[in-house]
Amino acid sequence: MTNIFDLNGKVALVTGASSGLGVQFAKALAGQGADIAIVARRMERLNEVKTEIEALGVKCFACTCDVTNIEDIKKAVAATVEEYGKIDILVNNAGLGKFDKAEDQSDEIWQVMMDTNLNAVYYFAREVGKVMIENGYGKIINIGSIHSNVAMRVLPLSAYCTTKGGVQMLTKALANEWAEKGITVNAIGPSYFSSEMTQAVIGSEDFLNVVKTYCPMGRVGLPGELDGAIIYFASDASSYTTGQLLSIDGGWTTI
Repeated sequence: MTNIFDLNGKVALVTGASSGLGVQFAKALAGQGADIAIVARRMERLNEVKTEIEALGVKCFACTCDVTNIEDIKKAVAATVEEYGKIDILVNNAGLGKFDKAEDQSDEIWQVMMDTNLNAVYYFAREVGKVMIENGYGKIINIGSIHSNVAMRVLPLSAYCTTKGGVQMLTKALANEWAEKGITVNAIGPSYFSSEMTQAVIGSEDFLNVVKTYCPMGRVGLPGELDGAIIYFASDASSYTTGQLLSIDGGWTTI
């Protein structure tokens, strides 16, 4: 029987892959046989992740990239193509979680959130999309959030919600444009998972009480609970699925 989740022979580029969910996504794809390219700003940490991924028996290419810099994005995509000859899968994972009350939020916070969480998603998709269009095949997976769909009463998330809502609509728009070019574009909408970015929030007892109130399962996500979704969207199992955001949230967005 054919394994429809097999990624042997595929090349996956994962952004924001020096820590947190980016590392988990890269390892999940490597576990199915994909060769990996990881990009982020911290080369020292990327080299550590590279060693961990290569231990899974696949190739791994590490490249520094500031996702708020368009020229850096172009260089990272070009370097990956030079290394592997193609890019089959893009995981647009890099993100930032700054927040403040809307009336107090600085212009700088608003702008860096737009540049990191939304503009970079578009620019990476655009540059990798050119490669995929030429090859007639591609899987783009954008990382949205439960806040692609809902806000939260206890945290002021105007900038974050705006960026993640934009990711959802960008996913739909690109899926529509590129469907006939052999490219699927989908998104994952996690709730709260432990990572470098979220630890300051979810590590508090007060926030865990919020989770117990708003999440039907009453807990944050656990390591590995996003693996199935990333593999599904990256593989031929999702060949007729495009333009979708899959919420993985313990039921948070059901209420």
